Amino acid sequence: MSERRHVLVHGGTFAAVGSGGDITGVRTGGDSPDGLFVRDARHLSRWQLTVDGAVPDTLSPVGPGDTARCVLVPRGGRQEPPSCTVIREQGIGEHGLVESLRVVSNRSVPTTVRLGLTVDADFTDPFELRRDHRTYAKTGTVRTREAQDGGVMFGYRRGEWFSRTEITADPAPDAVEETGTGARRLVWALELAPHAETEVRLRVTAHPHGEVSVPRVPDSPAQAAGDLDALREELAAQCTAVPDTGWPELTEACARGLADLAVLRVRAAGPDGEELRVPAAGIPWFPALLGRDALLTSLFLLPHLPALAAATLPALAATQATEREMSRGVVAQPGKIVHEVRHGELAHFDQVPYGRYYGSVDATPLFLVLLDAYTESTGDRSLARRLEPQARAAMAWMLEHGGLSTYGYLVYHADEGGLANQNWKDSPGAICRADGTRPTGPVVAAGAQGYAYDALRRTAFLARTVWDDDDYAELLMRVAADLRDRFQRDFWMAGHAFPALALDGDGRPLDALASDAGHLLWSGLLDKEYGVVVGRRLLEPDFFSGWGVRTLAAGQPAYHPLSYHRGSVWPHDNALIALGLARYGLHDEARTVARGVLAAARAGGGRLPEVLAGYSRETHPEPVPYPHACVRESRSAAAPFALLTAIGGGL
Repeated sequence: MSERRHVLVHGGTFAAVGSGGDITGVRTGGDSPDGLFVRDARHLSRWQLTVDGAVPDTLSPVGPGDTARCVLVPRGGRQEPPSCTVIREQGIGEHGLVESLRVVSNRSVPTTVRLGLTVDADFTDPFELRRDHRTYAKTGTVRTREAQDGGVMFGYRRGEWFSRTEITADPAPDAVEETGTGARRLVWALELAPHAETEVRLRVTAHPHGEVSVPRVPDSPAQAAGDLDALREELAAQCTAVPDTGWPELTEACARGLADLAVLRVRAAGPDGEELRVPAAGIPWFPALLGRDALLTSLFLLPHLPALAAATLPALAATQATEREMSRGVVAQPGKIVHEVRHGELAHFDQVPYGRYYGSVDATPLFLVLLDAYTESTGDRSLARRLEPQARAAMAWMLEHGGLSTYGYLVYHADEGGLANQNWKDSPGAICRADGTRPTGPVVAAGAQGYAYDALRRTAFLARTVWDDDDYAELLMRVAADLRDRFQRDFWMAGHAFPALALDGDGRPLDALASDAGHLLWSGLLDKEYGVVVGRRLLEPDFFSGWGVRTLAAGQPAYHPLSYHRGSVWPHDNALIALGLARYGLHDEARTVARGVLAAARAGGGRLPEVLAGYSRETHPEPVPYPHACVRESRSAAAPFALLTAIGGGL
């Protein structure tokens, strides 16, 4: 963000406010809008305070923490100091925002302080706020603004879609004024005795479309912070103690990551309707269940927090495609694991395909990987038994619709109206040749083949040990062996001693040197000799920036340090690479990767961002932020735990 904003998060609800606590609804050069967002709608688009008719000065801006607290004063000068001080504090709940305005008189005589708060709710879908500036037809919409005792109610209706935002205040405003823009202004004339103080308490309650639970907003910012602490304590109680590694940066990053994951969880339902909490992908753009992200997050935490996997697997089983469906050119096929689940207006009216979107080639094999890893790690076979039908359906998708039986590989085609790329590097130009040209036709991404190989072997193990089906196990093991042989023949680029990023529709290798090769180490797809060569190559200076392994090696025409997937550094990508290096016995290299990533975490107070720019640590002694990164991301929060597993706790 170019303008500094503070983000408050509680599950799928978040608020982004400015340094003085305001929400303007205006996008300034950054990529993230401000506002209060609940279930994929902006329930507060303006929240602007004035004191005595003017925007106050910020003496102490909002700082880090679970509440947004700042100190404001009306405009003044040396000869006429401010008449009052306003201590503003905001907190967030699962259904809204709460604010305290404590107004303190600075005068020795009675004083009248006039507060004004301009408020509005535009109910904009986040997809309308993305930087591609797309517009969507929204016919028949009706907006309402109704003054009520103690505040105002904003409403938005489009056909059966109906959302409301209720704003109440204590004490009630003296008036609710129209502004000529659709916004409303709440005004108070506060009479203060000499050096006395008073408080105005405000509550914003979102009533989103489709919400079945009774909205609950905390009574105060302190209670909001306490609710978040309770979520953290609940998750920490389910987590085994992280061993003392003797590495403070790792201990700090694990603690920070666990705290972030606790408040990033969103509600989901299991196959029998049971309520679950699963990791959302990230804030601000992905406060939702994304299959790949939730699976990798759960895998990273599995040795310490198996309860996360025990929630993620049933939630994804419940949203698994059961029949072939077409939505806006996007195909859902039986057995496929969902990529993204959205609740917004545009998804509801099928104007974007993401209500239940299945545009991921790798979520399905990762589902099977996690199911076996959970069974192996915990010794609990009940989940594998319960989800046997879904697991077999997922494998059937891989073999049939996914392409293993037809192409010999997992294959994807660009979705019309959806994603051009369906592996983890899913931006439009991410899968390319070294010169940046993009493939045509069906794409065979390298990393997804590694996941498929691991899924085949792991599902075979489940078939043999849990489902008592040796014939099925033998079939899957044969397919896995064939895939491994075929991959090393088709993908290995002898001139580079490195695997191709992908194959194009004609089976030609895409020769970009990319970090996806590290995922092949994690899945064990490469022979030992090839794996060691690849692992050491990833630590060469063109790949390793000092903060981590770049998504694309520098020096190639396609490389750009500020590209989302063609030169940036992703913590979760590096976590998989570190796990893969350790699997192939490259423990020194795994520790080098861990040191780089944890140095980046230390620069962020223990928190890892979604992605960093690819600039070298030699020329940039502090990590350079990627300008459009999620400020909190579940895979990055979980990455330190994967690093802990990779290095075994040792320096």
